[in-house]
Parts: sequence; C-alpha cells; structure tokens
Amino acid sequence: VIIIDAIVLKVREGSVANRPVYVAMGVNLDGFRDVLGMWVGPSGGEGAKQWINMLTDLKNRGILDACIVCCDGLKGLPEAINAVWPQAVVQTCVVHLVRNSLRYSSKQHWQKITGQLRRIYTAPTVEAAEFEFEIFAEEWEVKYPAMIKLWRNAWAEFVPFLDFPVEVRKIIYTTNAIESLNARFRAATRRRGHFPDEQSALKVLYLAVRHREVNRPNPSGRIAGWKNILNVLSMTYGDRLGLN
Repeated sequence: VIIIDAIVLKVREGSVANRPVYVAMGVNLDGFRDVLGMWVGPSGGEGAKQWINMLTDLKNRGILDACIVCCDGLKGLPEAINAVWPQAVVQTCVVHLVRNSLRYSSKQHWQKITGQLRRIYTAPTVEAAEFEFEIFAEEWEVKYPAMIKLWRNAWAEFVPFLDFPVEVRKIIYTTNAIESLNARFRAATRRRGHFPDEQSALKVLYLAVRHREVNRPNPSGRIAGWKNILNVLSMTYGDRLGLN
C-alpha cells in the first residue's frame, strides 16, 4: 500500500514562492509503515504531471508494483498512478471526499449530510453503498448538484476499499497516516517563515520524520493486526505479493 499527498512550504528561489513538497508513505509486506520519499516541486501548486516524476523515481528505486495507492481527489492523479503501476488500484481518500462535499453545501446541512455520507462509506458491500448513494443523491441533487457530481465522478476510485473487510479498510480508505505526518511538518515549519533553499526545507522535514514521540503516533512502525490483513491481501492479490 502506498499513500501519497503534498504539503506547501515557502521556499526562496530568487523570490519567495509557495512550493509543493510531495510525500509518499508505504506499507510493506511485513506490515511496517515508513516514509518512502519527499520531493520539492516547482511553484504553481500540486500537479498530477509532477506526481508521475515522483512515482517513477520510486519505481526506479525498486518499487516495481503497488497493490493499492491511496490519494486525494487531484484531477489526473489516477491516470498518473496507473501510468507508473498499471495494475495498481487507486483509492480516493474518503475523508477528502467528505471534506470537499461540505464545500458545496450550507453549514446548516453539514450534520445531516455527513451522517448520510457515513452510511455510504461504511456500507458492507459496494451494492449497499450504491443504494445509500442513490438515496443521498435523490435528496440533495437538486439543491447541491455539484456535490453529487463530485461523488459520481469519484465513484470508481471511491469503491475499491469496500471489497475488503474492516481491518483492511482502515489502512486504505484515508490518507490520515500521511495527514498526521503533514501535521508534524506544519508544526516544525510554522515559525520559520520561509526556507532559503530546497535542501534546508527537506532537512527540517527529514528531522520531523525521524523524531519519535512517546505515546504518540509515529510515521513508521508496524500496523496492528497485520497478520489478518496480510491473509486477506494474499487471497486478493495472490502471486503479485511474492509470498511463495
């Protein structure tokens, strides 16, 4: 499993500019989660074309295949992922989908909408999720058509995690693991204003990754209940895991 996301930092390149830092986190066959790479991209915001370069770098370093890649809903990102790993299943982060849905709706409806969306993404099967979504769409499509369109467009990348039991869903339905890491990055960089160059920014982020806090989630470590998860993944992906 690979989880990808980006954070924006201020870096001087002649003048100070907002630069995206692309971050990839992976879970290996032994159930250990770790940061695979960090890259500073050009100014102009996160882009799917830039992600191709970063993911290709990971492939050249030895990650020849990925079963599941979890990402946010950035346009063109699923195509970029499949260009590097054609067999990878792309999973859109459910938390991002819910958060983006609320952008299109009035605050007075947030509680009801989030409750209905929860019934969709906690459904026991894909068919049950489709049933719940049609109920949701029937109620809100007239009032918030853009919100319903968002879900219809993302549906193919939303449903893959529903084929797995709850234990596996927890590690692939959201980019929360990397969001937690990004929160560390923000805490480490908040008071620094801007960085004089790319290397100084990457050094601070690297030290944030390496720092360990007692009784707090850390960027690396073994996922609880991994044996059960590996059994499910083995039945799903078979020889691609190379366990035999």
